[in-house]
Amino acid sequence: MFLGEFFHNLDGKGRVIIPAKFREGLGSGFIMTRGLDNCLFVYPKKEWAHMEEKLKSLPFTQGDARAFVRFLFSGATECEIDKQGRVLVPQTLRKYAQIEKEAVIIGVSNRVEVWSKEKWDEYSEKAEQSFDQIAEEIVKFDI
Repeated sequence: MFLGEFFHNLDGKGRVIIPAKFREGLGSGFIMTRGLDNCLFVYPKKEWAHMEEKLKSLPFTQGDARAFVRFLFSGATECEIDKQGRVLVPQTLRKYAQIEKEAVIIGVSNRVEVWSKEKWDEYSEKAEQSFDQIAEEIVKFDI
């Protein structure tokens, strides 16, 4: 399980440190792709395979399903952590997530997310303002 929030800078080559707390869970290789809300999703290979199976069951005759699967898979890349605990964030993904220098790496249960600090700050502020309302809506899911 991935938990927590960590702040790191990208180096000149577009690499970012993956928190030590997350490295073991991600393993030697993992998948990074475009996520929702302009962040990047990072999945251990086992979780990616599980998600891939679920996505295969979506009806390919529905345009929204095709678009979502294309969005995730076309942006996906296999990554490895180097000896210094860094991962290269591909230019296309840095551009999508608008990460130029400062990044925020967060744990979200079965995945890690990588955000630009600016986008994370905006998202967090907005979510904080409506947290009570969100909590009331989530009750409908019987959590």
